[in-house]
Amino acid sequence: MLGPVSPSAVSDPRGAVVFDLDGTLVDSEHRYFEAARETLARHGVTGFGWAEHSRFIGIGTRETMEALRAKYRIDADVGELLAEKDRRYLESAAAGTVVFPRMRALVERLHTAGYRLAVASGSSRAVIEAVLTGTGLAALLPVSVSAEEVARGKPAPDVFLEAARRLGAEPAECVVVEDAAPGAEAARRAGMRCIAVPYLPRTADDPGFAGAGLLFPGGQGEFDPDAAYAWIEGGG
Repeated sequence: MLGPVSPSAVSDPRGAVVFDLDGTLVDSEHRYFEAARETLARHGVTGFGWAEHSRFIGIGTRETMEALRAKYRIDADVGELLAEKDRRYLESAAAGTVVFPRMRALVERLHTAGYRLAVASGSSRAVIEAVLTGTGLAALLPVSVSAEEVARGKPAPDVFLEAARRLGAEPAECVVVEDAAPGAEAARRAGMRCIAVPYLPRTADDPGFAGAGLLFPGGQGEFDPDAAYAWIEGGG
C-alpha cells in the first residue's frame, strides 16, 4: 500500500532520518511480550517466555505470528491472532507508553534543524498511530510506515524504502535509527546509513549490526543524542 509523499519534504534540502518505533523510540517490548503471551495462552500455548520472545525482536509482527502459529500448530488464522494481539497491546499501551528521553531529545533536535523524519515499524498501523499520538511524537514524526503496508517485513528493506519514498528522499540521504539486528540489516539492504542502539545489549555483536556506521553497544544506557546528531550532521 503506497502512502502519500509529504508535500514539504520534496523541496527540503536536509537529509532524512527514519526511526524504528518499538525498542528504539519507545520502551514497549515488555508490553508486546505480554500481549503475545496472553494471546498464545488463549489458544492453548503455555510456557511462552521472554527468552523466546526476544528472538523475534526486530522481526515484523506478521512474520513473528506466522512463525509462532506454525510452531505451536494454532488453528486460528494469522489475521485473527494479529488482531487479538494488537487489541491486547493497545489496552496495555493506553496506560502510558514511555519514550526513551534521550531519543526524544534527538528527535526534537532533528525536527528543529529541519530534517525530514519518519517512523518505519513492524507494528500495525493502528499501534503506530496510537503510540505516536499518545506520546506526543506524532507532531515531530509526521510520516510513518507499517510493515502491513509493504510486501515484506524486516530484515527486508521494504519499510525503509517506502519511508524514503514518502519523505521524497533517496535512500543514500537517509539515516536509520534501530534497536534490533534485523532492522540494522534492513537498513543496510536499503542502502541507508544506520545508528544502532541495541535494545538487548547482549546482542550488540550480532552480525546484523555489522553494517551500522554508529553503534552504541550498551544500548539506551549508553546512547548519546549529541554524538548521534553530530554523526548525522557529519555524514557519518
